[in-house]
Amino acid sequence: MTPHPQPDPWAWQPPRPSRLQQPAVLIRLEGADTLRFLHGQTSQDLERARSGQCLATCCISPTGRLRALAEVLVDGAGAWLLVSAGDGGAVHQALDRVLFPADQVVLGAPQPVRLFTLFEAPGPLLAPTGQWQPLGAADGAEGFLLPGGRMVLPAETPEPEALQALPALSAAEAERWRLQGGHPAAPAEINEEVNPFELGLAGRVSLSKGCYVGQETLAKLATYDGVKQQLRRWVCTPPAGGPLPLPGGSLHTPAGDRAGRITSCLELPATAQQPACWLGLALVRRQALAEACLQAEGGLELALSIPEAFVTPPVGAGGGAGKL
Repeated sequence: MTPHPQPDPWAWQPPRPSRLQQPAVLIRLEGADTLRFLHGQTSQDLERARSGQCLATCCISPTGRLRALAEVLVDGAGAWLLVSAGDGGAVHQALDRVLFPADQVVLGAPQPVRLFTLFEAPGPLLAPTGQWQPLGAADGAEGFLLPGGRMVLPAETPEPEALQALPALSAAEAERWRLQGGHPAAPAEINEEVNPFELGLAGRVSLSKGCYVGQETLAKLATYDGVKQQLRRWVCTPPAGGPLPLPGGSLHTPAGDRAGRITSCLELPATAQQPACWLGLALVRRQALAEACLQAEGGLELALSIPEAFVTPPVGAGGGAGKL
């Protein structure tokens, strides 16, 4: 008898309708130089942004390392900087250190907020494509609607009734959604050792805009095909009583060559449809990216795939996609 094929663990979808809640930090910037200032301190092209736009960007170090993920919400008087992953307080300190008296920018204090991702959100909780909009008083809350079925509410603001009606994802479901999409988190994937291209965040980086913090490093990586590792997701089924995958654990190719390290892990208990297994993310060295499987410590085999949200790093005239 031919055995039934096992369901793909990466084909999972969050229950619908439902909501995912994450902590975030909101920073207000006002003044005529706001977009010019943020243009020089983050990776996205912001100087030509228009009021109402919501633009995804990266907060990076002078050496091109990733400090945080952020969204810039532009309005007529300035912009909101929503730090959606990473240390929002550290981002605020970094901005404050480089803000000069001549800059026509007022930097507000960091505010803790809640970022909701809504799966099959009701119409009143949806923003126009590519735009953000404030929640009006009629909604019973102060906050923002973001594109992609997302909402931001200050820590003390009551939730609108339409939001309260959506069931919340469990912690395990929220982490599974993150791993499946390959959304990086701090400090496992977002830290001072990793750059945006390695994490599949090329869509948040402009290589054609003017000078900004970390530009030289990122431009060299793109021009000379210098990205040395990439984020991958993995799945494995450890044998009973055998070794388990652990964050920070090293990876090797079947031939024994160094191949990278595990960054995140999640255990999935057995269900009627799916046997018990482990999921996670790993940073894989470019020499091992063609491998379908890698080995963790103890000989545990991890099957690799590209995360849903991963954007391939750019390759400029000085490099080639086939180089290793």
